[in-house]
Amino acid sequence: MQGAVPAGAAGQGRRVAVVAGIGGHTPSTVVTNAALSLRFDTSDEWIRSRTGIGARHVAEPGEATSDLAVRAGAAALRSAAPRSGGDGVDLLLLATSTPDHPCPATAPAVATRLGLSVPALDVNAVCSGFVYGLAVADGLIAGGVAERVLLIGADTFSTILDPDDRSAAALFGDGAGAVVLRAGHVGEPGAVQAFDLGSDGDLADLVMVREGGSRHPGRDPGAERSDRFFAMRGQAVYRHAVARMTESARSVLDRVGWAPGEVDRFVAHQANARILATVGTELGVPADRVYANLGAVGNTVAASIPLALAHAAEAGELHGGDRVLLSAFGGGATWGAAALTWPELF
Repeated sequence: MQGAVPAGAAGQGRRVAVVAGIGGHTPSTVVTNAALSLRFDTSDEWIRSRTGIGARHVAEPGEATSDLAVRAGAAALRSAAPRSGGDGVDLLLLATSTPDHPCPATAPAVATRLGLSVPALDVNAVCSGFVYGLAVADGLIAGGVAERVLLIGADTFSTILDPDDRSAAALFGDGAGAVVLRAGHVGEPGAVQAFDLGSDGDLADLVMVREGGSRHPGRDPGAERSDRFFAMRGQAVYRHAVARMTESARSVLDRVGWAPGEVDRFVAHQANARILATVGTELGVPADRVYANLGAVGNTVAASIPLALAHAAEAGELHGGDRVLLSAFGGGATWGAAALTWPELF
């Protein structure tokens, strides 16, 4: 099945989500390419030439997705406080595919640790999780269910990687990014303008951890050891990611009426440098407006886009009124794009 969920840029009075705060967090342990070359038959040049990644942050033993989510969420709440009249929200969404436990959801624990007594739920669309979560938050705000939403993207993929998998170890890092969204209107800075979402379950095997769910609970003594770990069909993922991210981003640009040259920042899922460059070229977005932070953090899955936004904002590379285009592709397969204007946050 394939589908898209559009959110057009209808009248100026339409109630939408508006970015009011942002924060990010990465674990303190940094694994450089040089360190990986001590474990695998690889080198800094080999990894950089194929991925654009030079280092990644990795959670310590016992450090869970919720730990990273709490730190990023707290930073976003602090960022939003001057603009929202306080540091509270009335709903929390956690985009992740590495929850603390298969059951229950991780979001309620994150909310409690942040001192929030609010509805909280997980959203799992793998690397598309933040864009999906943004659409969910916007819909809840538009429908009057929530006034302020804390949306966090957090993943600890280091906990599901095969320790003998050189490619995965080079690609993935752990991290969390978060935004506070408040109710507002389309014409104001920070407003989310439009979405395009899609999925295709026929591509489920592109990205998968086979064991641990109800289909393969993991109790079969004859199962392959590798079934416990993340697996990816790299070349197929590359092809589909480029195609779907480009199509979805074009659809959003059409809905908001922006030409590619009018995009001030294209912040896509930080999968690898080749995908970022190719999608930017396919769209016609100038290369100097394609933002990348994956060199220092790797692919942080659902944290990728919000962490990139946090780093760009902190570095002064996002300014109030900037037209920002987001796009992602993830397991499922899922994909999506969104357009928003950027607020003054710093």
